[in-house]
Amino acid sequence: MTDYKKISMDGLWNNNPATVQILGLCPLLAVSGSVVNAMGLGLATMLVLAGSNFAVSLIRHFVTPAVRLPAFVMIIAALVTVIEMLMQALTFELYEILGIFIPLIVTNCAVLGRADAFASKNAPLPAVLDGLMMGAGFLFVLLLLGAMREALGQGTLFSNMQLLFGPMAENWQITLIADYRGFLLAILPPGAFIGLGLIIAGKNVIDKRLKDAAKRREAAEPKTSRRVRTTGTVT
Repeated sequence: MTDYKKISMDGLWNNNPATVQILGLCPLLAVSGSVVNAMGLGLATMLVLAGSNFAVSLIRHFVTPAVRLPAFVMIIAALVTVIEMLMQALTFELYEILGIFIPLIVTNCAVLGRADAFASKNAPLPAVLDGLMMGAGFLFVLLLLGAMREALGQGTLFSNMQLLFGPMAENWQITLIADYRGFLLAILPPGAFIGLGLIIAGKNVIDKRLKDAAKRREAAEPKTSRRVRTTGTVT
């Protein structure tokens, strides 16, 4: 029986592609300078993950091992092309900002890895859920890192959200510090590495505390003795 709760928790936390598997770091670090950039790439990656997992799951019984990986890459490339064309039509300015990192989703190890490790071995519904949850976990880390870097680097949050959501988002910007001169390190690549390291460290601390709390609860539970009845003759 498929454990949908486990699939969800693995994607969002226990096996997060960014903080546990450490996959897809190139786009994650390159475009996470602001929330809008992080959200644009994260949503695109999540859609590709869910769509590719679904397609791979459908053909899993018909593709031979010899052409399995090339078939997966073709599926992913086709979906990325669709996403790329949609972004060109609907969010052209954001597409230009993200640049080469949208086509590079094709080579994202997290996408191909889930297609090969999970979707090719499971039914369509669990495969789609796995893609959505892995994509959501990746998106969450992107947003957190983007918010950290934008806040420290520019003193704002949600700036230029109209690039993704249109004119209705022009007033979504939150100014945290007026007349902020900026912190250059936060918006440079070293700042991205430091920010991701802090996120991974924070997750490890939380995991350790949860594990310690579980051990304490287990130790506090009363231990009951069992009566063992033996039958037969002992010689």
